[in-house]
Amino acid sequence: MATPLMPKATAVWLIDNTGLTFHQIGDFCGLHALEVQGIADGEVAMGIVGQSPIATGQISQEEVSRCEKDPAARLQLNTPVADVPQPRRRGGRYTPVSRRGDRPDAISWLLKFHPELSDAQIGKLVGTTKTTINAVRDKTHWNTQAIKPRDPVSLGICTQMELDEVVRKSAHLRDEDNTDKLMEEVAAAVAADAASVPLTAYERKKQEMQQEEKYDPMVEAEAVFGRSKPSDDDEDRDKADAVKKFEDLFKSND
Repeated sequence: MATPLMPKATAVWLIDNTGLTFHQIGDFCGLHALEVQGIADGEVAMGIVGQSPIATGQISQEEVSRCEKDPAARLQLNTPVADVPQPRRRGGRYTPVSRRGDRPDAISWLLKFHPELSDAQIGKLVGTTKTTINAVRDKTHWNTQAIKPRDPVSLGICTQMELDEVVRKSAHLRDEDNTDKLMEEVAAAVAADAASVPLTAYERKKQEMQQEEKYDPMVEAEAVFGRSKPSDDDEDRDKADAVKKFEDLFKSND
């Protein structure tokens, strides 16, 4: 089944602007329903700007309305007026000098989150050789200690459309049993990337205020100097309460 241009950007727009189910959006965009749910929860495709398939003429508003009324219906792409040839890149992929040092990180990310891709597909997508891919996989790369998995799209090495196209071609090789595990790993990687971003001045101030609200000086003082000794008035009050309870006990027995 044909998929729309920029499937993930289209899925983001459909989630935000329509009442379609995750299965309907997944079937239309060529994505798994769990991946669509991850996009809706903000765990996948963070930072991707939604693109309207209606504005680009790929589907009509009437088609969307029809599927919103029937959850079992599936969206159908408009029939193109003419075939639009896709430009072909001649020769190998050119990677800017400033981005070449990021290629091992991109290779590591693809090997971890898309193991179904072949070395030839990774090499063509990132613009590297099989020797480098094997070195990253076997951890024999000269800079192995500094390599960490990072999305090649966020690094600017390839576009989201190019990545989606390669993943779509190899989707039939992916083991569906490991889909949940893959989603958890992607979410953990996104959370780790978010944690590595330095806090803004507002976020630091908010964090400090939350810590101050939890701070109890008496607890800290008792931890350092020990629990304070009760005063004489407190001891007299405790004795009086004990005597009163003793007297009330005997009165109830009488």
